Amino acid sequence: MGSLLCLPILVRSVDGALADAAAARDAGADLVEWRIDALIDSAARDATDEMVEPVLRLVLESPIACVLTCRGADDGGHFSGPDSTRAALLWRVIEGSRGRGPRFVDIEQASLERSEDLRRLAERIWAIEEAGPTLIVSIHDFQGRPADLTRRLVRLHDWPWARILKVAFRARSLRDNLELAEIIARSDRPVIALGIGEYGLPSRVLAPRFGGFLTFASLRDAAATAPGQPTIADLLGLYRFRSIGPGTRVYGVVGHPVGHSLSPMVHNAGFEAVGHDGVYLPMPVAPGFEILKATLLEMIHDPRLGLAGVSVTLPHKEDLVRLALEQGWILDPLCRAIGAGNTISVERDATGEPGAVRVSNTDAPAAVRCIEAALGGSVRGERIGLMGAGGVARAVAAGLARAGALVHVSGRTRARVEALVGDLAGLGSVRACTEENLEASGCRVYVNCTPVGMAGGPSPESSPIDVARISRRDALVFDTVYTPVRTPLLIQAERAGLATIDGVEMFVRQAAAQFRIWTGSDAPAGLFDRICREQLGG
Repeated sequence: MGSLLCLPILVRSVDGALADAAAARDAGADLVEWRIDALIDSAARDATDEMVEPVLRLVLESPIACVLTCRGADDGGHFSGPDSTRAALLWRVIEGSRGRGPRFVDIEQASLERSEDLRRLAERIWAIEEAGPTLIVSIHDFQGRPADLTRRLVRLHDWPWARILKVAFRARSLRDNLELAEIIARSDRPVIALGIGEYGLPSRVLAPRFGGFLTFASLRDAAATAPGQPTIADLLGLYRFRSIGPGTRVYGVVGHPVGHSLSPMVHNAGFEAVGHDGVYLPMPVAPGFEILKATLLEMIHDPRLGLAGVSVTLPHKEDLVRLALEQGWILDPLCRAIGAGNTISVERDATGEPGAVRVSNTDAPAAVRCIEAALGGSVRGERIGLMGAGGVARAVAAGLARAGALVHVSGRTRARVEALVGDLAGLGSVRACTEENLEASGCRVYVNCTPVGMAGGPSPESSPIDVARISRRDALVFDTVYTPVRTPLLIQAERAGLATIDGVEMFVRQAAAQFRIWTGSDAPAGLFDRICREQLGG
């Protein structure tokens, strides 16, 4: 059986909660979790009929199987009354439902350890397990990994009535997902092991690969009961949760930030289109070489994760080449020349152990192909002007120079431009020039490799050059920025009657090249393009 999908509902209104549960069923959930701690009166000193009746209604009218949880305030919940009231309420609901009650009851380990009433409840549930619910005993820490997690897990395994174990803590990095997977693998009973926050998303999506008993998703973003909880639409649609299994290959985009990336949308759709057993995730890694190194090495060498490929974006592209050289990975010559890479592929044997690791750069050939497609022929001998001297400019200049173009580079910082020109001198013709000379140089193609004009960037309303000063009327203007699709530069160029290439085309081509490296199949580039333009509104 694969991992179950549970939708937690913090109940404030019985009617509203039942409506949400019906929507969860229709969306594809297997279970709902009734979080009743916000519904019942914490001031009550006894489990009265007024408290029991609405909970009993939830359980009996639940449109799908349910988990019943009343989390105490000390454990991150809302109920601050006595544990005796909590225990009595839960037992009355179990008895009153007459075999039609909750499939599971979730109680926090800390509550069980301090409360004799809750321990007696756990033993009573255990005694009637064939006719009643199964007990989930959980550990939660919304601040970080519990320092005594190993000891707490040992104690959990000593309790025979803890039939299912749940561990959820705030993930500090992607590496915490690997520990959560190990907890599942080493347990003698079913385990729910989830990371809280953006770093914990892999544990939630990859529960079927890791063998987790279930995972949680929200009906909508505002209804999430824990940070980083995906929506059910994303889990089932974007990540194709039902198709994930022990052999599914894992891919992702490493960078910081990566929450805005279009890559998960295009690659997951591509995997589905060609029938590739893979899933692609956002993988945030904070800036810094040592952080990148520790994260990638641990992920690559963990057979449970099955990492097969990675897209690497800002700010890690240059550090990736440094890491590849240090580790002796296979590095394509263009990466060496550029000093930056954006793609990792990992060979794995039948046991999941890693073999060869290859690093490449798909930005450079993607830019060349964009221009050649627009020109209808080779760039060889064409004069091409580049604005910028950063990582994107290096990749584009290197690709064009190697293809025989005459590349002219301008930038705000003369020293960076000259460093770029010097580093790429062996690839072909790359020269430095001023912005004024670039505009009037008679270039056939102009390429913006700066963030000027990017939404959220330093100059979102600006253009990197004055299009009116471009001397050739048959010039082609290419902007590598794709948010927005129609940048100020492209709008000016279109008004001047010049041909244009937008950044979506380059993004799609570089993603398609990565897809080919990882799957051996041609990417559905038309699908990639359509998804990007729909998301970006262009």
